[in-house]
Amino acid sequence: MSKPRRPERAPLYTERDRANLRWLWSRYLRQKLPWLLLVLLMILAQGVVYQQFLAMTEDGLRVIFDSGTVGDLVQVCGVVFFLFAVRGLMSYLVPRVTVWVSNDAIFQMRRDLIDHMMSLDLAYFERTKSGEIIQRLVTQTQLLGVFIGQAVANALRDAITVIIVSGYLIYKNPILFGTAVVVLPFIIWVMNFVSDRVKITQGQAETELADYMNGIEETVNGMRTVKIASQEDVEAKRLLKGTGHIRDLMNRVQITQALVMPSIDLSSAFVYVLVIGGGGYMVLSPDFDVDGAGIIMFLLGMVMVFDPARLLALFFGGLQANMVLLDRIRGLYDEVPTITDAADAVEEFDTRGDIAFDDVTFAYSADQPLFDGLNLTFKGGQVSAIVGSTGSGKTTILSLLSRLYNAQGGQITIGEQPIDGLRLKALRGAYSVVAQDIVIFNNSIWENIRYVKPEASEAEIWQAAENAEIAELIRRRGDASVGPKGAQLSGGQKQRIAIARAFLRDAPILLLDEATSALDQATEERIKSALDRLTRGKTTIVVAHRLSSIADADRIFVLEAGKLVESGKHAELLDENGLYAQLYKAQKQGYDGR
Repeated sequence: MSKPRRPERAPLYTERDRANLRWLWSRYLRQKLPWLLLVLLMILAQGVVYQQFLAMTEDGLRVIFDSGTVGDLVQVCGVVFFLFAVRGLMSYLVPRVTVWVSNDAIFQMRRDLIDHMMSLDLAYFERTKSGEIIQRLVTQTQLLGVFIGQAVANALRDAITVIIVSGYLIYKNPILFGTAVVVLPFIIWVMNFVSDRVKITQGQAETELADYMNGIEETVNGMRTVKIASQEDVEAKRLLKGTGHIRDLMNRVQITQALVMPSIDLSSAFVYVLVIGGGGYMVLSPDFDVDGAGIIMFLLGMVMVFDPARLLALFFGGLQANMVLLDRIRGLYDEVPTITDAADAVEEFDTRGDIAFDDVTFAYSADQPLFDGLNLTFKGGQVSAIVGSTGSGKTTILSLLSRLYNAQGGQITIGEQPIDGLRLKALRGAYSVVAQDIVIFNNSIWENIRYVKPEASEAEIWQAAENAEIAELIRRRGDASVGPKGAQLSGGQKQRIAIARAFLRDAPILLLDEATSALDQATEERIKSALDRLTRGKTTIVVAHRLSSIADADRIFVLEAGKLVESGKHAELLDENGLYAQLYKAQKQGYDGR
């Protein structure tokens, strides 16, 4: 029986890694090239300081061992102090410049990521965990910035130090240096071993961390339900389980990285033994022109080589982890928006025209077909209502109208103008929306209303608030924030904020998606006249569950499983005694039975 083949080892730096590095350089770092060259010159100065320090140390030792004078010794000490003062100045300036460069690069990267994210389709946000998005924009970019600004500069400094000092040691004693580098192949093997495993484990850790952050957000957002259901222990165990997974993965990363230092320490010990033994032999042998000062200088030089070499080894171990971060960040650009402006898109269209669905087909996925040849027309300037059971496609119609999704077949028109030939900003600017899922920001009620029209005057905002029956609440609360996602407001108060936004925006087409679902009957009656004023002269499409609220609609469309089964006025549909009549009677009995 043949042995199973071991999986082929992936290359240490894949083509994707190289492409990511080219992207990082060309997009965010190349423009800072003059500053990066300045940093390189300062780092070169640091390396030269070490080389000169070795030379002055050897001269100083000869002054001590031979017949030098105190004056010569003082001069050597003064030069050494000056050299290290220069290195100290460079050690201050290099991080100052590199941190500025990296922070500015990360700022631009976040700006571009946000711009790109805002261009993506709604479908992306519905299938992507919010924790993953937050991790990319906050944690991963920050870690990458620290790596670029500090780790890379330090690694470059260490590499130049190794090269310059090694070159000087080769110049002084090539035989002894050649003996000392016999351990180099072993160090390279250790680094490849560590880097390969760090890259795999880091990728798993980033995925687990995104899941963990998403779990925290879900728990915090659902804390009301958690408390009412007394599920604190369950949520704590769920989060603790994620914490444990992250701990185990990070242990694997750090334990693997921990192999680097002892391996290099043992290699260093071996090298020092060779240098002391071989150098001592050279001093004792008349065949070599080497003295004690030269050997001490060489040992000091090897310390200067191996110490930065240790740090370089750690850098290359961490480099693989940062390759994973860079790939995750750039991966956001693999998401391409499908809902965009056509090349010949126009801005002008008849916002008072009829809105028509002509043989429209749509499915969220292949196994979730919804519309198959849907035909219906919402008359311009009239109030149309859409009713039906859950999942019949009511809200999807509003999503297709505003091109949150694109129809996959057929055509949707406004005033006989296909909506996919309109600029998105112009199309969506024609709508005022009151949705059942209301976005409330942790700000004052006033600012939440003004959100849809930042340039609105105080008088306009107060009028919108009065129309939505929420002005008195604004006076009581003043500038007080409403809490995360409006946690300090009732469902009815949130919906009145949404209604006030619609009044303020005052767009020609009004979309009401369960606009009064969270209002009690008394409050609904109070704002009914305001809603009547809001809809007057506008094309209004109402998605309603409470059928009594749309009895005055000019036309009612009844959907069932994505199909239009009935349409007409309230009285006509009751006379037909079809699905609408059944739904209405069932609701009426429910209210009467309370």
